[in-house]
Amino acid sequence: MTVILVVLLSVTFDPSHPLPSMATVAMLGLQIVHSLPGLKSLRGPWSLAAQALLFPWAGQGAPGLLAASVLLIAGGPIRWVMFAGVVAAAGLLNLSDAYSCANAMGNALAQGLIVFGVTRLSDLRAELHAARGEPAAESVAGERERASRDLDAVLGSSLSAVIGLAAKGRTEEIIVLGREAAARARETPGAAVELPRGDLTPRLALPIHVAAHAGFLIVSVIYLWQMRPPPWVLAGALLAVAGVVGLQLYHSLPRPPGVRPRHAAWTLPVQLALACLPLLSPDRPYPQLAGFAAASVLIVMCGKAAWAAWPMSGAIILGVCATLLLRGVAPAENLYWTFNAAAVAAMLYGLALHTGLVFQVREARLALAEIAVVKERRRISRDVHDLLGSSLSAIVVKGELAVRAPERAERELADIARIARRALADLRAIPRDDDPGLSLDAELASARELLTAAGVTVHVDTELRAPVPGPADALLATVLREAVTNVLRHSRADHCRIEVACGDGLVRLRVSNDGAPPGGPAGTPGERTGGQGIANLAERVSAAGGRLEAAPTGGGGYGLSVLQPVGLGGDTDGVEAVAGV
Repeated sequence: MTVILVVLLSVTFDPSHPLPSMATVAMLGLQIVHSLPGLKSLRGPWSLAAQALLFPWAGQGAPGLLAASVLLIAGGPIRWVMFAGVVAAAGLLNLSDAYSCANAMGNALAQGLIVFGVTRLSDLRAELHAARGEPAAESVAGERERASRDLDAVLGSSLSAVIGLAAKGRTEEIIVLGREAAARARETPGAAVELPRGDLTPRLALPIHVAAHAGFLIVSVIYLWQMRPPPWVLAGALLAVAGVVGLQLYHSLPRPPGVRPRHAAWTLPVQLALACLPLLSPDRPYPQLAGFAAASVLIVMCGKAAWAAWPMSGAIILGVCATLLLRGVAPAENLYWTFNAAAVAAMLYGLALHTGLVFQVREARLALAEIAVVKERRRISRDVHDLLGSSLSAIVVKGELAVRAPERAERELADIARIARRALADLRAIPRDDDPGLSLDAELASARELLTAAGVTVHVDTELRAPVPGPADALLATVLREAVTNVLRHSRADHCRIEVACGDGLVRLRVSNDGAPPGGPAGTPGERTGGQGIANLAERVSAAGGRLEAAPTGGGGYGLSVLQPVGLGGDTDGVEAVAGV
């Protein structure tokens, strides 16, 4: 908002008439209504019409303000026709000589585009900031759709095939397919695919920059031509003007945040030198180019050398005033040109600044989308691992049991088909982030059945004074499912003990077993190096305010324990709150 007000004052203030007329004040007030985001509801055709009535009597900056308002309020292609009409009208009001006409039209063109650009970019930044979560939501939706297709193609087809093989009694094929599917379900997620970055440049930013600089260049050329200096002076002045304006455009081009113009270490000094040369012209000084140099200093240096940018830019403007004073320029003309240079610097820097701010917001939106996709990919991978690993291991265990005990084959194959259908339903719910409906009681029964079928002696001890609340119940069910899966997959256990106790606002789950392979990595009981099961569980439990521990036990066993507050988001030691999810 501050930048917008500075730009508006730079356009409106006339140092030769420091006390503005009532028409000028009214024109500026209406423009503030048109330009400030918080006053957007007050503007409309009536305010544009009021400005159109005022602009012939509102001073030299009025055409630029009206031209900007036309672009801000009128809609469709007609606004550009109206904009051209305002620029032409500015010239018609100043027909005393060619330079006055061209200067009025050039100022209306450049100032109108700059005020429109600064205002529109400010609005765009606010719109992007308010909707910064939309790309993340869209990206997550796209990731879920992609994951649904991939999971169905990789694991869904395998589970459907298991159901068909179970109906045909082809146990050996079920075991092979189940092991392959379990391995795929336990793979760590791959690297995130980079999202398309799109065009970060606001659609009108580049044309506005080019047109505004072209307006300044044309007016400067006409001014120099009218002054009729010696040919060599004219040629040098034209080269200096073209160089300064061209380098200014180069420095102002839209770039991502933190990216400086290439070769700025020499383009900025060259522009400073070219801008200062016209001040030393033997005929008369031409100070307006100093404003371009002051703007470039702010644009190029405000990132990494902000401490020096403002003093240096101010020194350039003061240098203009001092040079004009030393060369005997009248005080009124000195004030006019000094302010003109400062106004040019403020307008060009304001336009470049707002373009950069839009870049920053768009980069932030993109970063949020990328983070959201990575988190969603990890969640899907974690849920596939945690929710399907047990079902696929159960399919393999029951298939092996059917092979070892042919008399039980029919019953085990029926169980395999039932488990595969449940796993298929879980698989299709995972991308949607639906509640899997896990229950600790159901998982205890399933764990006893599955471990017993695998030849493991199971001891279940429960001391629940009250039912475990739903969220904690589902969390502990997930932990138990993964712990049992690890016992089946990564140990040669003969005995497994499952203990559950609840009281004093805490619920404790412990799963311990013997027969763990030697040399297993600490903290991942029975799980091979590179697995993600325990890491997933620790993340889930920690996010809910609990604590998970997994470590070897005496006698070649492993134990996994969870201490979980009954109210998710609580604190296990009761000292301070733990942020939940």
